[in-house]
Amino acid sequence: MNFSVPSFILIGIPGLEEFHIWISLPWSSIYIITILANVVVLVFIKKEESLHQPMYLFLCMLLITDLVSLNASVPKMLLLFWFNTREITFKGCLIQMYLVHSFSIMGSGVLLAMAFDRYVAICHLLRYVTILTSHVITKIGLMVLLRGFLLVFPHPFLVQRLPFCRSNEIIQTYCEHMAVAKLACADITVNILYGLFVALSVVGMDAFFIIISYVTIVRAVMKLPTRQARFKAFNTCVSHVCVILVAYIPALFSFIAQRFSTRVAPHVQVLLSNIYLLLPPMLNPLVYGMKTKQIRLKVLGFFKLRRSFSEH
Repeated sequence: MNFSVPSFILIGIPGLEEFHIWISLPWSSIYIITILANVVVLVFIKKEESLHQPMYLFLCMLLITDLVSLNASVPKMLLLFWFNTREITFKGCLIQMYLVHSFSIMGSGVLLAMAFDRYVAICHLLRYVTILTSHVITKIGLMVLLRGFLLVFPHPFLVQRLPFCRSNEIIQTYCEHMAVAKLACADITVNILYGLFVALSVVGMDAFFIIISYVTIVRAVMKLPTRQARFKAFNTCVSHVCVILVAYIPALFSFIAQRFSTRVAPHVQVLLSNIYLLLPPMLNPLVYGMKTKQIRLKVLGFFKLRRSFSEH
């Protein structure tokens, strides 16, 4: 008999349920560090006029997308670990799914925008200010926002149309599209194909254009006359390259684990998807905080001031 479930049950990490409370310790620590680091960097960028540049405006966009996707998933995850609060309503599940997936796509779009910023800064330095105007940055931001919202818009409807007449237990710590769709007692080919289309068109396209940007950047940098000039040019890209690797490597492993689920243990799949959610938002502000002199000095100055007050 076909019916739609009023709510789902989040299993968490299958096979490791008895260790949930211990797993929650690093997870909650990462969550707190991430919130603090992102907020601190956002505040410093807002207050420091010298950082009101396209690269740091794009960084602000990235940090905001990270905060939204993180807060859409992690609080419920921690409630599951701490209090075994596993139930999530059908509507709440769809909302969580939409927010996590759409803002993850936006994050990828922002990384592409940052690659474009580095390309212009190195290959068209004299035209940098005239190309990346505030109007252009606003348009890029709106395009990233719209792409994220529109591409994920069908996901809740593709799930909502499915009949659920078997288990309502999601083998996951949050409502991930395919984890929910697999519970249906109907053909989910459309869900699988559309999920693949979104993943390949977004990550594939973004990664392709990022690679093209950096190939062009490397060619331009290698033509510079001195080693010092080449090092300085490459150094401006280090933070962005680190952030790209941190974002795409966990995403790639998580994607492979989901698509080849029969060969990967369920707890490994869930752990990989959790790492994909938690790791990049924590490392992004730390990478840019360490590499950006103004932010680094502000943070060090703040802690020195706190230390001097405590000593007195």
